[in-house]
Amino acid sequence: MWIPDLTLALILEAFPTSLHMWISIPFCFTYIMSLLGNSMVLLAVRLEKSLHEPMYYFISMLAVIDLIFSTAVVPKMLGIFWLDSREIGFEACFIQMFFIHTFTAVESGVLLAMSFDRYTAICKPLRYTTILTSSRTIQIGLLSLARGAGVMMPLMCLLTSLPYCKTRVIPHSYCEHMAVVELACADPAASDLYSLTVATLLVGTDSVFITLSYGMILRSVMRLPSPKARLKALRTCGSHVSIILLFYIGGLLSMYLQMFSFGLAPHVQVLVADFYLTVPPMLNPLIYGMKMKQIQEGIFKLLGQLWSLVPAQMFLVQHKDQESAAPLCQPVGSRPC
Repeated sequence: MWIPDLTLALILEAFPTSLHMWISIPFCFTYIMSLLGNSMVLLAVRLEKSLHEPMYYFISMLAVIDLIFSTAVVPKMLGIFWLDSREIGFEACFIQMFFIHTFTAVESGVLLAMSFDRYTAICKPLRYTTILTSSRTIQIGLLSLARGAGVMMPLMCLLTSLPYCKTRVIPHSYCEHMAVVELACADPAASDLYSLTVATLLVGTDSVFITLSYGMILRSVMRLPSPKARLKALRTCGSHVSIILLFYIGGLLSMYLQMFSFGLAPHVQVLVADFYLTVPPMLNPLIYGMKMKQIQEGIFKLLGQLWSLVPAQMFLVQHKDQESAAPLCQPVGSRPC
């Protein structure tokens, strides 16, 4: 039986209500850090002219994706923990799922583009500026977005066409794909096959090309005559590899724990899925800051500019207060007005 206005109750199973406040603390912390860190990266790249290069544009794309990930999941999650707001509309549930799946695919595409960027910069440095222009970088980002949305739209059509007539409770804090499909009272074989095929092709193809790119990069770096140049190249690529491993290994771990419980308690599976969507967006800006000196300098310069505005604003406020406290007219000579 199709129910278009179905309201799905999202519940963190195995967590007593008395513990919700404590559980919310790490998620609130990661969300705040994610907002601050990724916003600082975006502002630094936007305002610092030395960062107007393809590599930093791709990093900005990752920062936007991280902000979307966090905002799509954490506010509702905190609403469950703090306000006991467990209900989410049927359409809102699938919109949330669409954003999560789409930008997972987009992030995979951007990581592939970053590996190509580093390959071109290190292995073909003389052609770098002609191969990766600013306009071409934007085109690559838009192509990644179109690819992600294009492959996920059919999946959403398949999922929304299923009849949902079982329990209204999802044992998750967000609309996790497999947990939602379990509510269907029809065979979801078509959607399962499509999602598995898309995930295998996207992740498999992207990861193979990323591995090949960094393999050729490593070979070229080891041939550099200067130890300082080798260290600089490895430092830059090391931050990218860290983000790639965090994304792919975390995603595979979360997916396999949802498919096969491995004897783990349900709340452990829920926590792994939640942390996969909330922790990487917090860690990515920290990885940029620790591994890439240019990002460090851009953020410190931005912080310095913001800090320098504080005394100026305080002076303006104080000056206005003095003007408002002054008499309406001033004495002329010795004669009062």
